[in-house]
Amino acid sequence: MRRVVIRRLWGNTCGSAAAEMALVMPLLLVLVFACIEVGNYFLNEHVLLKGVRDGARFAARQSFTHYDGCGSAASDVPVTLSDDTKLIVRKGSLDSSDADLLPNWDAGSAQFTVEMTCSTTAGTTTLGGIYTGSLVGTANAAPVVIVTAKLPYRPVVPGFGFSGAGKFLNASQQAAVMGI
Repeated sequence: MRRVVIRRLWGNTCGSAAAEMALVMPLLLVLVFACIEVGNYFLNEHVLLKGVRDGARFAARQSFTHYDGCGSAASDVPVTLSDDTKLIVRKGSLDSSDADLLPNWDAGSAQFTVEMTCSTTAGTTTLGGIYTGSLVGTANAAPVVIVTAKLPYRPVVPGFGFSGAGKFLNASQQAAVMGI
C-alpha cells in the first residue's frame, strides 16, 4: 500500500508549473526592473539634453550687448541671462512656478553653468555677416555660449540593490550667439 502512494505522488505533476514559476520568478523580476530602470535613465537623459539644448538656443538668441567681452569664465555672461537660461533648462519655460522637468534639481550636487567663449581666427580670416566689425568688442571674434548641466540620477525603484548614488546625468550644448 505504501508503494502505491509513493508511486502516485512520484507521478503527480499538478504542482510542477508552480514550482517552475517559483524558480524562475526572481530572474524575471530582475529583468523587468532592470528594463524599467534603463528606460528611465535614457528618458531622463533625453529630457536633460533637450532642456540644455533649448537653454543654449535661448541664450544664443539674446542681444549682443549681453556678450560684450570675450572670455571663458561664467562671469562673462550676465547673471540675469544665466538665471533665465537655467529656468529654461530646469522648467522648460521662464515661469519659475512651473514644475521641474526632472527631479533632484534642488539637490546640493546639481551643477549648472552658462559660459561664453569667443572663437577667434587670429587675424587669418575676416568674419562677415553678423560678426563683422566689433559687435562683441573684439574684431574677428564669434561668441559662442556653452550650457552644461550635471544632475544626480534618481532611480525608479531604489530598493532593489541600485541606489543611484554617485550616478549623474550630464549634458552640454553650445550655440553661436546670433543676437536676434
